Amino acid sequence: MKFRRRTLAQIADMICGNFPDEESFFEYRSSSYLTEFFADIDTEYRHDGSTRQWWVVDVLTDILSGPQSSPNIPPEVFCRMIERLMDPADAKNEGEGRPGALSLLNASLKHEGFEAFYAEDGRCYVRHIPTNTVSAPGPNPHRPFTASELKRREQLVSFLDAASEDELTEQVLLPLFRQLGFERITAAGHKDKALEYGKDVWMKYTLPTTHVLYFGLQVKRGKLDASGASRGSNANVAEIHNQALMMLGHEIFDPEIAKRVLVDHAIIVAGGEITKAARAWIGNALDASKRSQILFMDRDDVLNLFVVTNLPMPDPLG
Repeated sequence: MKFRRRTLAQIADMICGNFPDEESFFEYRSSSYLTEFFADIDTEYRHDGSTRQWWVVDVLTDILSGPQSSPNIPPEVFCRMIERLMDPADAKNEGEGRPGALSLLNASLKHEGFEAFYAEDGRCYVRHIPTNTVSAPGPNPHRPFTASELKRREQLVSFLDAASEDELTEQVLLPLFRQLGFERITAAGHKDKALEYGKDVWMKYTLPTTHVLYFGLQVKRGKLDASGASRGSNANVAEIHNQALMMLGHEIFDPEIAKRVLVDHAIIVAGGEITKAARAWIGNALDASKRSQILFMDRDDVLNLFVVTNLPMPDPLG
């Protein structure tokens, strides 16, 4: 990833604290403190005595040349550097929220399509503005949640209770899968907003080996049970089963490689519970080869992943 040299010089000034002391939002760092700063983010860069600003520019250039977990997220070391630079404990001439420092940093980052923000955990993250992808460590939906995360989870529960199938997909699932590293999330065969998401969403995921897997989404708003007929929020599991099989057997066109490809896995996502009976029914109805191609995500999976990835909450429903 490349940033403009001017952007890097501006960020280097913030790291060095090259501002008049009485109006600076950043601590001044001499040679030894620059070395300490980069040691704090688990790197081995040591200031060599050259001009501080341009030495930091070269370090940042080297950091940005490192591996990325996603095309829309800077390398992990750069994200750790932003978090360290914006540590609330280092606030200068302002409060811990650091509005002045954040404004100055974002004035530089916006030229590269990024912005920094403080999440509810008090840490500073980087967001890719066009895709809303957030820099964050790998999500762990099984860890204990903080009080603020539990509050966000309850807000999302209220949203899901009232959301339609399209609203669930457009405002929750698509941002979530983008954040998790899926690419080319596409609603195939539709050009308007009235999309049948459950039948037509496909996406791909690039493995560390550079191999690509293709996924299709089968979305249902409510509870998925093996009750036979659809009543209220209960979806007909036999219908879901047939749609998943059609998805796995249907070719999709990937414009990036200009080829038609098969979907490797179908993900069945429910805005409510996917009962054991439903999972067992689908499992028993599939042969061994197809069984491994079906994945499940129910309401709890969606809620927990959405919260731990620090995504913005969906717009309230009218």
